[in-house]
Amino acid sequence: MIEGSVVDAEAALRGARGTDAIIHLAAQAGVGPSIENPRSDFDINVTGTFNVLDAARRSGTPRVIVASSGAVLGGARGTLREDVAPSVLSPYGASKAFSEVAAQAFTNAFDVNSIAFRFSNVYGPFCSRKRSVIPIYLRAALDDQPFVVYGNGRQRRDFIHVDDICAAVIAALGSDVAGTFHLASGTTTTVNELTRVVATVAGVPRRVDRRPPRAGDGMGAEVDASSARRRLHWRPRVDLREGIERTLEWLRTNA
Repeated sequence: MIEGSVVDAEAALRGARGTDAIIHLAAQAGVGPSIENPRSDFDINVTGTFNVLDAARRSGTPRVIVASSGAVLGGARGTLREDVAPSVLSPYGASKAFSEVAAQAFTNAFDVNSIAFRFSNVYGPFCSRKRSVIPIYLRAALDDQPFVVYGNGRQRRDFIHVDDICAAVIAALGSDVAGTFHLASGTTTTVNELTRVVATVAGVPRRVDRRPPRAGDGMGAEVDASSARRRLHWRPRVDLREGIERTLEWLRTNA
């Protein structure tokens, strides 16, 4: 265990030395924090990703897996695929777009075989620090608070359980495939529908506090993860209700 920040280039290099692969998950996560503090988002996500990739180059680490995000296509319409042009609505989306092209650059220019995964909305156990909608709604249910919905609640999101994300990362570690891939469940759910599912699973009344739309929030779209299924032999296995039940149980026991 080497404790340090990816913003510190030398700390990143110490962490990279002697490794067979790097799984780069360190980030300032989420659209909201990037709107509140775009400079911090840039420092952590852009500088940090460059430092990790450069540490891999300097240490001779042959494989890097980079966490990107569907926020790269936050404003895109229609089904989201890897060949759709970036449509960025927030500094967070911009920082993750940099992560993808930087990974591609280090793959093409140096002996660093990199893969970038565009995570959909990840949830699951160990989510107590996350500020995304499922953990927020589950905490609201446990605290007898209403579900806060921004805008009309018809925004569509693809929610993917952390176990499915881990399975894709493990598949990538055993592969030499490079490029950018979507990781998604393949099923979208509106925010309004999500409040109903969480209320049902938690056994609480569905009370909604509606507020004005937030800057940087897209309406969402279907996500096509067929490329990851085909090239990495991966597929998601945890459906939304089962995943929410598991997450709620973890929060009740641990958070």
